[in-house]
Amino acid sequence: MISYNKLWHQIIDKNLKKTDLCAKSGISSSTLAKLSKNESVSIDVLERICDALNCDIGDIMSFRERDGNKNA
Repeated sequence: MISYNKLWHQIIDKNLKKTDLCAKSGISSSTLAKLSKNESVSIDVLERICDALNCDIGDIMSFRERDGNKNA
C-alpha cells in the first residue's frame, strides 16, 4: 500500500500549503485529493512534485504492508 505521509511532512518542513504544492507542481486539486487518500497517481505527477520540492521520490512516498496481508 502506498503512503504519502512523507509528502505531507515535506510540505510542512518547507512551510507550504497544499494549494502551494498544486501551484508549484502543476497538479490538479483532484490529484491532490488522490494523494490525500493514499491512492495511486502517475509517475509523471510524482516527478513534478519532486521537481517542485527539490527532492527524491523516496522523500515523498513509501510502501507499507496491507493490513492482514503480508504477501501483498
